[in-house]
Order: sequence, then C-alpha cells, then structure tokens
Amino acid sequence: MPPRNPNEQTLKDALKDYFNLFQLNNRLHNARVQNHWAALMGANIAEQTQKVWVKNGVLYVTLKSATLKQELSFAKSKIVQRINEKLGEDHIKDVVFWL
Repeated sequence: MPPRNPNEQTLKDALKDYFNLFQLNNRLHNARVQNHWAALMGANIAEQTQKVWVKNGVLYVTLKSATLKQELSFAKSKIVQRINEKLGEDHIKDVVFWL
C-alpha cells in the first residue's frame, strides 16, 4: 500500500472533523439518548415515560408515576453512568425527572 499523502485522512476522521465543525455531536448524542432510553431502562420504565429530551448535558424525563420518579431519583448516578457508557463519552451530567 502506498504511503498516505499528508493531506489525506480516513473517512472516520473526516466525519469527526465535519461533526465538530458544525457542532453536530451534541445533537447526535441527544438523539441517541432518546432512541436508546427504552433499551437502557427496560420496557416497564419506558411505558411509564412520556417524554425524554436533553438540553445542555442534562437529561429531562417526564414520567407518569410519582413513585417511579422517587425510585429513579435514587438511581440518578447509575442512570447517568449507563447512558454515558452507551454513548462512549461523558455527555450526560445530570438527570431531572418531571411529572
């Protein structure tokens, strides 16, 4: 294989540069969190969830049940850890539960 030209880069690196240039990483991570919420938390919790969104590194979750809100509040750090593991980086800093 011939040596690479210094101006050439892999497709992976080019996409990273593109996402950084147009600040799309946050939007991509936010969409991934929303799409993977049910798989990460399980079907029972997903059924009790009305809305999931991310703003400025904070995950907001609207729930149908006050008891579930209380239970999930105790597991905030574990939830943040699981989501960030799925994303592969520390994108979520906190979780806020709403009714």
